[in-house]
Amino acid sequence: MRHRALAPILVAVLLVGLLPGIVGGQWVKIFTSTTCFALAAAGAGFMYARLGMVSLAQVALMGVGGWVTLRLNHATGLPFEANLLVGALAASVLGMVLALPALRMRGLYLALVTLMVAGAFEVIFTAYQFPNGGAGFWGVGTSFSAPMRRPLLGESDTAYLRYCLAVGVLGFLLIELHRRTAPGRAWALIRRSEAAALASGVNVTLYKTWAFGLSGFLAGLGGGLLAASLGLLDAATFKASESVLLFALVVVGGTRFWFGAIVTAILYRVVPGLLNNWGVDADLALVFFGAALLHAVITAPDGIAGQIAALFAWRAPHDRA
Repeated sequence: MRHRALAPILVAVLLVGLLPGIVGGQWVKIFTSTTCFALAAAGAGFMYARLGMVSLAQVALMGVGGWVTLRLNHATGLPFEANLLVGALAASVLGMVLALPALRMRGLYLALVTLMVAGAFEVIFTAYQFPNGGAGFWGVGTSFSAPMRRPLLGESDTAYLRYCLAVGVLGFLLIELHRRTAPGRAWALIRRSEAAALASGVNVTLYKTWAFGLSGFLAGLGGGLLAASLGLLDAATFKASESVLLFALVVVGGTRFWFGAIVTAILYRVVPGLLNNWGVDADLALVFFGAALLHAVITAPDGIAGQIAALFAWRAPHDRA
């Protein structure tokens, strides 16, 4: 167990310390957005793994976090971290609202409800756009566009990538803290049997709402970081179809392992970037993703991360021998 606990720490140190210095140019932006979407993927993955609940609104919640963060950035003089935290909390509150139908339904019906919410926010983002420093409640100007301020520790692209990686590590640690404490035990019991959880004195309503709130918080955090990376957000980034694609890749990456969210984000952002660099249409990645999803559903229920873990578990006895 000690060796398994050291693995994520080593990966975090390597990512924060080495990755920003290795990549350059456009890849700095790509890996920054990869980190942002990894937070959203981690939220969707832990909810599915711990409670068996499907949320198809993660990318929409990222848009909510990014919208609030952008609005506060242009309307107030608060530090970047305060704006980011308020944006994440706004997405968390909305996630708790999404938990209301989860109290009475699961599976396909819950997925449809969250998908409808994602579609509703797609319409809102398209109609009203994201704040760009204009006047009024929406903060949208037709001829005025002010980029979002970055934190003092992340003014350059490379420094901001390192900043996002550090925040991403904290987000993963937040999930691990919940998994190892009372909420994690309550979620495990609820997934096994809600009746048994109620009989054991577990407040099912509270812990389901808690899970949706935590998932929304991570998505909002990723959306705020993405807003500062790009300077301005676009409604096309937060389509409902993107939420469906992200969840499908969460299944491909693996929901039961912390590394699965990283695999998901790499598939979602890095693979299309590689295809573009090779002069291939990035939309062809959808064909690869579809084949990967079939592979995960049929032969690898724990996803790519589960296969990697099984490979190391198989090699360990041979290495000792």
